[in-house]
Formats: sequence, structure tokens, C-alpha cells
Amino acid sequence: MRTLLLCFFFLLFPSFFIVAQSGGAATLVNANETPAFGVVNLSVCNMREEPKFWTEMVTQALLGTPVRIVDKQDWVKIQTPDGYLGWVHRTAVVPMDSLQLNAWNKSEKVIVTSHAGFVNSAPSKKSATISDVVAGDRLKWLSTKKGFFEVEYPNGQTGWISKELAMKESDWRKQLRQDEASILETAYTLLGVPYIWGGMSSKGMDCSGYVRNVLYMHDIIIPRDASQQAKVGQRVDITPDFSNLQPGDLIFFGAKATAEKGERVSHVGISLGGAKFIHSQGYIYISSFLPEDEEYDEFNLNRLLYAQRVLPYLDREPQITTTLTNEFYQY
Repeated sequence: MRTLLLCFFFLLFPSFFIVAQSGGAATLVNANETPAFGVVNLSVCNMREEPKFWTEMVTQALLGTPVRIVDKQDWVKIQTPDGYLGWVHRTAVVPMDSLQLNAWNKSEKVIVTSHAGFVNSAPSKKSATISDVVAGDRLKWLSTKKGFFEVEYPNGQTGWISKELAMKESDWRKQLRQDEASILETAYTLLGVPYIWGGMSSKGMDCSGYVRNVLYMHDIIIPRDASQQAKVGQRVDITPDFSNLQPGDLIFFGAKATAEKGERVSHVGISLGGAKFIHSQGYIYISSFLPEDEEYDEFNLNRLLYAQRVLPYLDREPQITTTLTNEFYQY
């Protein structure tokens, strides 16, 4: 009956929508009054250049990510914690005021650690699914029962996720590692995942989305695009034998500056140390700068620019943050 009444209400008053639920009670707001904030409510939210499904996907945001709402039409224009802007369908984000966002940010979360999985309607894998999830998704923790976490979505919907797929945030932080070896271990788990322009999730990712996603699995937030990533951390001018490249360095490719044109960064990968690196180009794979190696990549060698050493500058530069220090998670 409640669902029928809500449907009837929205037919009569289409300018209203649900902001969030608290204690099972939905809050209705005028859609013409744009709330300042929101939280992503889909496993992977596609952000587009314009408010239309057929326009370019510029990036993605993951479930539970706090965002700023900067404009609203039939679609919503949001800004993500890395500063990126894009349009999302209104069903992808739950608008919130500052108090609601603060409550969401401070609540105990469940962090999805598996690259793929589902939230179920009951604490059983045989129960109906509510949604899929990907690594990095965040849901509110409610309780624990029989090997499952009871979780709540930003819109108030509840479900159950297996402990095999996720961890309570408090436990996740205890085992969190941000060293080079741990980050590369995560990078390897995505080998073979297809390239998707604008992708930044386990479902598929572009070159910079891959770098951004791998680091986010370790609670590190850096800028989204390769050209932006190339401006953070410490510049490393690569030696001819590649011996000064350290594991975890970000390697950049493109066109060097000329008298007529400026430098253009168009690709990025993660150094494995020395001449090898891992990157997303068609799919995620390992390449080498050495002709004698099976993974030799002449194309990218010919457009090699330089590297940036990022990890030592975590929380020492304003664009290299974590969810404990990024302003979007502090409201």
C-alpha cells in the first residue's frame, strides 16, 4: 500500500523525490531545490559528458562515494572526491543535506574487497539478489549474522553480503597496506580485465582509471586523468637502462613538447621496477621496454615521457589523499 501511495504521489507531484531514508522513513524534497551533496547508490555509476545516455562516459564513481551536487536537471551533475565532474542519471545518486552526509560518512561501513559479487535479500547466497557490487564499494554496516554482513544502501534499502566478499571498515583498516609491494599485488589481480573508455571499476577501466582504482583499493585517492596524475608527486627522469624506476612509480607516455605544441600526456602505467610495467591498453597486461623480453612494447617505448613517484607524498600534497583526509569524506 505504501509503495502504491508513493507512486500516486509522484504522478501528481513529479518535482519531488526521495532524498534518503532514516529509520525507515523517507524524506521528500522539492527536486527544484538542489541539495548540496549526495552519495552514489549503484555498484558503478557512469558519469557522462552531457546529461544524455548516449554521450561520452568520462569516468565512473563507486557505490557509497560521497559527491557534491553542482547542478540538477532531469540528470544530476556531480563532482567526485578526486575533483572530477560529470552527469549521472538521477537514480544513481541519493541527494543529501550536510547532516545526512555527515551521518553517512561517520557510520561504520562494509568495504567490498572482491572484484565481483552480489548483495542478497537474506543471509543466504540462495536468496534473491538486490544488486551487484565491485571492489571499493562501501555500504553501511548494520549487523553480522551467519557469515554475512547486514548492510544498508545510501537510499535506506537493506541487504546481506557474504563475509567472503567484504570486510567491516574497522577491520579493513587494521590490515590496510599502502606499500609498493601490496599495491602491485592488487594490480596483478586485475590482469586480463578489458579496457573501457572512462571505466574505473573491476568491470573494466581505461589506463588512468586502472591506476586510480588500484590505488583506491589501498585507500589512496589521486587525480583521475593521466594528464592530471602526471602533475602529482616527484618527477623521475628515466635513465636509459630504466634502473631508476621503482615499483609503484607511475610511468607516463605521450608526445613531448615541441616549439609548436606543448607536451601531451595520453597514457599511464604502473612500474614493476626496472623495465617492466603493468597498464590498461585494450586490456590489462604487462609490458617491457627491453627488446629481448617477451613482453617488449616498442609502441609505448617510442612515446615514453617520464615517471612520477607518488606514494611517498601521500597526504603531503593536496591531491594525494585518503578517505580519512579527503574533504568529501569529512562533511
